[in-house]
Amino acid sequence: MFTNLKRWFGIQVRMLPAQRQHLQAWQELPSAALNVPVTETRCVVVDVETTGLNLMHDRLISIGAVAVVDGKIDFGDSFYVVLQQRAASEKGNILLHGIGTAAQLEGEPPAEALLAFLEYLGKSPLIAFHVTFDETMIRRALRQYLGLSFKHPWLDLAYVMPGLNPPLAQQFRALDDWIAHANIRIDVRHNALADALATAQLFQIAYAQASKKGVASYAELLDLEKAQRWVSRVS
Repeated sequence: MFTNLKRWFGIQVRMLPAQRQHLQAWQELPSAALNVPVTETRCVVVDVETTGLNLMHDRLISIGAVAVVDGKIDFGDSFYVVLQQRAASEKGNILLHGIGTAAQLEGEPPAEALLAFLEYLGKSPLIAFHVTFDETMIRRALRQYLGLSFKHPWLDLAYVMPGLNPPLAQQFRALDDWIAHANIRIDVRHNALADALATAQLFQIAYAQASKKGVASYAELLDLEKAQRWVSRVS
């Protein structure tokens, strides 16, 4: 039997009672403390692969994530899922991320995949590079399949790194630029989990730099990001 959930935005979501219970359990988790040092908490670095780059029309295909626990990457605390697609993406898109037609058609049902992601995430704050894209894709999928308005803290390394390294701000803009500059090895580019791992290593570098400036907590890193966003707008 399905439970019908109708949200104010007009989307009717069909969920099994057990799925509804899992979602409610996640919602009831306490929020993470953002003002404690990163070396005393858990953050989750995330990356996604999609059917394209159009925020309005393209779909979420996969989520990769890795946790940074007490300032260290926990390789055993990682997550990867492919969401089942009704139709596979175009050939050019498949060549980019390597998730073939069969893998897309046989992926996890979206509601189950997204519930698994929430269970993995808990209420740990999120980190990404160019947050707008990842956040939009994840939020839209969560709204579409779970009826969830996902309001969660996100830290954008695309602003944090320039904020910590002003002389490089104009020279380095893409994730590829920063990981090459930092000599971070990435074996498979455009794989969500591999990209999340590379971004996690970049976060460790950012945090080491920030610590030298007296910036210790996720909340303080958010302040640094906000300041750099302002600098980017006026420069």
